[in-house]
Amino acid sequence: MRIRWRRCRILAVCVGAMLLAAPGFAAELSLAPSSMSRVGSVDARFQSYNVEMVEVTGGRFWKPYDASSAATAGPERVDDAASRLFAYRAPINLTNARLRRLAAALGPAYVRISGTWANSTYFADSDNALQVPPDGFNGVLTRQQWHDVVDFAQAVDAEIVTSFAVSRGARDENGVWNADQARRLIGYTRGVGGRIAAVEFMNEPDLATIGGLPPGYDASAYRRDFAIFRAFIGWADPSIKILGPGLAGQAASGADWLAASASGLDVFSYHHYGALSERCGGDATPANALSDDWLARTDAALAFQRGLHDRFTRGKPIWLTETAEAACGGNRWAKAFLDTFRYLDQLGRLARQHVQVVMHNTLAASNYGLLDETTLAPRPNYWGALLWRRLMGPTVLDAGVPPQPGLHVYAHCLRDVAGGVAVLVINNGHAVARTLRLPLASQRYTLDATELAGTQVRLNGLLLALTGTDELPSLDGSATAPGAVTFAPATITFLALPDARNAACR
Repeated sequence: MRIRWRRCRILAVCVGAMLLAAPGFAAELSLAPSSMSRVGSVDARFQSYNVEMVEVTGGRFWKPYDASSAATAGPERVDDAASRLFAYRAPINLTNARLRRLAAALGPAYVRISGTWANSTYFADSDNALQVPPDGFNGVLTRQQWHDVVDFAQAVDAEIVTSFAVSRGARDENGVWNADQARRLIGYTRGVGGRIAAVEFMNEPDLATIGGLPPGYDASAYRRDFAIFRAFIGWADPSIKILGPGLAGQAASGADWLAASASGLDVFSYHHYGALSERCGGDATPANALSDDWLARTDAALAFQRGLHDRFTRGKPIWLTETAEAACGGNRWAKAFLDTFRYLDQLGRLARQHVQVVMHNTLAASNYGLLDETTLAPRPNYWGALLWRRLMGPTVLDAGVPPQPGLHVYAHCLRDVAGGVAVLVINNGHAVARTLRLPLASQRYTLDATELAGTQVRLNGLLLALTGTDELPSLDGSATAPGAVTFAPATITFLALPDARNAACR
């Protein structure tokens, strides 16, 4: 009898394994919100965004796809490449009421005014700004434009993060960086009642050639200049956090750049894009946008950067200060619901791995903007960001569901509700519904779309859009009873459980 029971038990295990592997079958898992343990916490401004310096000044930024073809391979003149990749944009209107209203709904946040163009931008020394930048610079930031940045940040509950000019015009006759431009920017900011919260010395030193730095600029020159910069900040405003090195890549040379600055950093920062956009010859496709391999690229990038962090800056916070679907302005589908899976999954992954701040590029420019740059209408990623902001508090929990193909589950304390828990459930599969069993009633917020590659998204079946008075809709949840909760393929769901009584969330 015992032998037969053992055989039956083995057979049951084998049959169960075969069922789990069968197409269309998904095992039912359970959540225990009341006993989820605390993993850590993130910055109150964890979910943040970039406004590129070239947006503030006006200038040539990534050209819309409907006005350009993708970059082609092979040798070409620089001016030909530039005309194909970039188009002039007028300065962003940071006083726009819709822009401010939508940005404020994501606060508190950091707004990072930086990017490649910041390395070569001249900050005017008077109200009568130059029309043409001085020799050694490629753009001009007027006092009024920066004043608008300060006013915008104050209006939307955002703290300013930036970087300084480091091009030939910001150097002495020996090529050594001088602090005149940085001193001017910090002083003016303070003079108009603002404050710079944090700075990266320069944008992406490992891309020195395209970043406006002098020819041959290397880690040795960076070490010399960073020492000057660190001493200057200590004198000008020691309250400013120094971030760095803000590397763009994952080359072995990253260790050289970090070694040159590690002792002077308050925060380890890095940049990450899953790919180059098609403008720059990238090969990412919409067909892979929901794949586990694509979503996991953020883990691979963090693993590389954490290796550098642990070697040189162990114990210091990690910030991801620039990220989006793809570099060079994003692919055509960066503005679609397809990318919201990456956007929210990235936030969940990085929060669970103790990254303190994630700054999306951009708020309102090019394909990867949270808002359409022409109409300022919210894109799907904005609606995902807004739900994250309203529901996912800074305390990170262990959801108790290990990562698995097609199902990613994250949990945080429910924002502003003592003892409450918020769960994010991403079904990135195309065909299989997933089920989780919950012991408590919840409010459900499910995002889906009739066209994954489209720019319209629904919440619990209702199309999301600004109201006729240009206000945000109420974003109401749907009451959901305890028991089995099913998540359709290609959906993103937040669950709010205010009665979880989780001790870690009190």
